[in-house]
Amino acid sequence: MAVLSLNLARFLVPGFLAVQSGLVYWVASGERLPAPPDLSQVPVVLDRWERAQDTPVDPDVAVQLHADRLFNRTYVEQGNVSWIANFFVAWFQSQRGGASPHSPQVCLPGSGWIAARTDEVDVDSSVETIRVNRYIATHGEERAVILYWYQTPGRAIASEWAAKFWIIPDAIRTRRTDTALVRVTVWTQGRTDEAATEAALTFTRKAYPDLLNRLPR
Repeated sequence: MAVLSLNLARFLVPGFLAVQSGLVYWVASGERLPAPPDLSQVPVVLDRWERAQDTPVDPDVAVQLHADRLFNRTYVEQGNVSWIANFFVAWFQSQRGGASPHSPQVCLPGSGWIAARTDEVDVDSSVETIRVNRYIATHGEERAVILYWYQTPGRAIASEWAAKFWIIPDAIRTRRTDTALVRVTVWTQGRTDEAATEAALTFTRKAYPDLLNRLPR
């Protein structure tokens, strides 16, 4: 039965992606392209979190991503326990031409990261509660908690498949297919996964409302 399900999935997934690609192209033929957001204006201070550095995305990586805007900044929490958080955003003006976010669960293993745990958690921000992915991974001696999700004009989405599904109804309704991959990474630094998760959630609660206001609505 499991083999049958796997074979069925191998048949259905490429078919779904092909149909989706065709529908997106057709539906978005009169697409309204929103103005790109100015992510450079993301605050350098988010409550107790202060900018440590902005790091340009490697040109080769940027070419592979095909994103229209990239943001990559590291923050340090000022407090009794200092945490380091990386805040990364890849924004796509349109998915009509096939450009779309790459799941970190695909990209990170290619960079040597090994998954230790994957699940979903809730982020209760001041504007809304969103569901995001939690990806705990190791790279040599490093261990990190990674929160990520897909942000569209209408919703925050954890599931990659749900994000692909919503492209069509959203394109019909708004004539837009813009989206963003948002990722927050916090290194455990020898502490527990739970402590690093709480630090990542704390940062995301502070960063999300501002990001939501900057992305096209």
